[in-house]
Amino acid sequence: MDLSARGLAKAVVKQANSFGAMPISSRGVLNRAVGSLGDSDGSAALRKAVGGKVVLVTGASSGIGRSAAVRLAAAGAQVLLVARSEDQLAEVVDEVAAAGGLAIAYRCDLTDFDQIDALVTKVLDRHGHVDILVNNAGMSIRRKVRHSQDRFQDFERPMHLNYFAAVRLTMGLLPTMVERESGQVINISSWAAMLHPARFSGYTASKAALEAWSDCVQGEVLDDGVVFTNVRMPLVRTPMITPTKLYSRMPALSMEQAATVVCDATVSRSRRVTPLVAAWASFAESVSPALGDLLRKNAI
Repeated sequence: MDLSARGLAKAVVKQANSFGAMPISSRGVLNRAVGSLGDSDGSAALRKAVGGKVVLVTGASSGIGRSAAVRLAAAGAQVLLVARSEDQLAEVVDEVAAAGGLAIAYRCDLTDFDQIDALVTKVLDRHGHVDILVNNAGMSIRRKVRHSQDRFQDFERPMHLNYFAAVRLTMGLLPTMVERESGQVINISSWAAMLHPARFSGYTASKAALEAWSDCVQGEVLDDGVVFTNVRMPLVRTPMITPTKLYSRMPALSMEQAATVVCDATVSRSRRVTPLVAAWASFAESVSPALGDLLRKNAI
């Protein structure tokens, strides 16, 4: 066995092909992306966790957000769908209704703080509170720093949507969670927040910032019945990754599998859900930063 830093880096990257799609929660619960907690398909556990609750999902018009919203509504949650596209939101509402669930669409451009504030006011006026907030809306940019020399927006845009927008929305809904001593904030983060892959500096920084902010606030509301869950999602086959041809040859969760991971998080209320390979890579870097650098160089 090659025990050199380069050999270990290659071994970890190879293991990602087999285990990257197996997130494990901080409570030791394996989210296999098929099946769930407590019963064969997770339906009973999920109904118990979200039935009758108000769940707000951002980025709900497509991808992970849409798949998770449909699953949550089918389990009995009243799902508030947030996205920019009214037409796509209407499609999700119809899909949920056809399955016997309840979903309400709220058009909002999350890059506009005034619209976020108006959304919070409208939601609280109509529903009184939100039990579970899923901060799913986001964007990714894959570009070397030298190619962003004259494109500072490559760092501003992901930070604005992935971090500031999520913080603004969370801060608007958090007081009622604290007052009711009940609530959960699920951040759809990324394993990039642990792996720090090359070419994803702007995206990774925005996800890491949201995780750090959430961990800090968790300490403030630890006794208030509110849980912050950071779901470090591995690669998911969504429209967002389509432009990068390399991803078509890499292992990835389907949107339905990713939705299962999100739903499992509402059941386990874990603080973190992390792919096994990311946890291994993080441990490897704690032993040797040089090994971490090699992993980044060989990563996606």
